[in-house]
Amino acid sequence: MRFLVALVLLFVPVTSTGATEEVVLGLSQNRVAITANFDGSEILIFGAVKRETAPPADQPLEVIVAIEGPSLPVTVRRKEKRYGIWVNVDALKIDSAPAFYAVATSGPFDEILSQSEDLRHHVSIPRSIRLVGTPSHIADADSFAEAIIRIRSRNGLYQFLEHAVSIEQETLFRTSIAMPSNLTEGEYKTRVFLLRNRAVISNFETKIYVQKVGLERFLFNLSRERPVIYGLLSLAIAIAAGWGASAAFRMFRQA
Repeated sequence: MRFLVALVLLFVPVTSTGATEEVVLGLSQNRVAITANFDGSEILIFGAVKRETAPPADQPLEVIVAIEGPSLPVTVRRKEKRYGIWVNVDALKIDSAPAFYAVATSGPFDEILSQSEDLRHHVSIPRSIRLVGTPSHIADADSFAEAIIRIRSRNGLYQFLEHAVSIEQETLFRTSIAMPSNLTEGEYKTRVFLLRNRAVISNFETKIYVQKVGLERFLFNLSRERPVIYGLLSLAIAIAAGWGASAAFRMFRQA
């Protein structure tokens, strides 16, 4: 089952100091429910630009949409093959890395957003990973952050989608972002940036809430609040499943 989260137009502009163009955007649904048959979600984002004067003719409008999941510390380990076996040789704790991060752009990222603006707003995937201090014996700390990006990109948790935002008549824009089934619960910060001449002229921010419901929510809460009961229940289920499989096998042999 797939859920569609649609962002619809609401005439509630987001103010930006000195901005003559503003994002007009809203949420018709701001929650994604994770159930037993949840296989992912598609986020449909579309909106418009409100302006009081004609747009500059020599500076085309560009749009970037970023969706960021909860950020948590993560330990990255590096393995090397020694004496025929793979062993951990280094470990580095990343202060925070988003569980999910997707960036969709209307054009080539480096051509529509300057590095200084990226540093200011933390738009790109590498800027979303926070690494404060590193042990003295690790000289290539950036490679650990790159490993997180590589692994999570392979799992669909990090997405870099250039030319995925379409713009019509310098006013309407839209994009869609696929969210995988292995989502982490929490608040997903959604940001929309309007750009001209590689600079952010206006932005909008809202949140999407991802939460387990039904049996998944009950088991999750039980594992956190009553770990002993959760462990006993898991053991009982395992014993029952083993006994059932054994009984079925005996019946099959006697048939």
